[in-house]
Amino acid sequence: ESATAFGCLVADMWLGKFDYVSPEAFHSIFEKRYPAFSRRTQHDAQEFLICVLEDLHEAFKEVRAQLCQERQSPAAGASTRSLRGTSIITQLFEGQLNYAIRCLTCKALSDRPESFTVLSLPIPSTRVCSLQDCLECFFQPDMLTRNNQIHCYWCGGNQDATVKASITKAPQIIIFHLKRFAWQDKHRRKLSTTVCYPFSDLDLSPYISTSCCNNTEYSLCAVVNHAGDLDYGHYTAFCKHSVTKHWYSFDDAQVTKIPDSAVQADTAYLLFY
Repeated sequence: ESATAFGCLVADMWLGKFDYVSPEAFHSIFEKRYPAFSRRTQHDAQEFLICVLEDLHEAFKEVRAQLCQERQSPAAGASTRSLRGTSIITQLFEGQLNYAIRCLTCKALSDRPESFTVLSLPIPSTRVCSLQDCLECFFQPDMLTRNNQIHCYWCGGNQDATVKASITKAPQIIIFHLKRFAWQDKHRRKLSTTVCYPFSDLDLSPYISTSCCNNTEYSLCAVVNHAGDLDYGHYTAFCKHSVTKHWYSFDDAQVTKIPDSAVQADTAYLLFY
């Protein structure tokens, strides 16, 4: 039901008949399925995005599996089963990380793969930094000690270790979540750090595993902005038209064409490449 409503929303957007399109019908259906996202309270755009992507994935995955069952013979059952976990959502947005974990006692190396649709990046500065700085911070090696020790199979006990993440599969569309809401001195606060992000030629090759053969250069296609604080805020978006390459600002019912220079904003919260 929500997938059908989303399809109608996208169709209305591309008809070109309206100054703006309200997602009211889609949201009405979505909040029935997920009451936590009711319109009466404030919500986090990243949490909402992940929930929408998962919901659409489940809907399209079911349809894809059903179509495969109808088209294939019983002898091709294994092929059908292998497609149950894929959809247009995973094809576009899903990437793979690998965490290389090395025991500091016996030096044994183990791998822990993990799928992702959104990468949540720490902001290493309180004033100004670049998206590259955020990526460096996310992918730098980390120490696992004390309560975070690993259980080493070879040593037979808990040991200190290092862990380093790398991308083993780069998605077609990669989404970065800038972690603006953070704990500081036992208090949760919003970081207003200016994060400078490139519009094109974002090269992820320093963080890509040698086993990955995907293209690693990306161009910015959308930004979600958050203005406000922890308890109250307002979301807007900048989106690049895929045909004309012009940028547009989406602020409730106000949809306006903007210059490229306006896309770099201090309020950026989600980046789509």
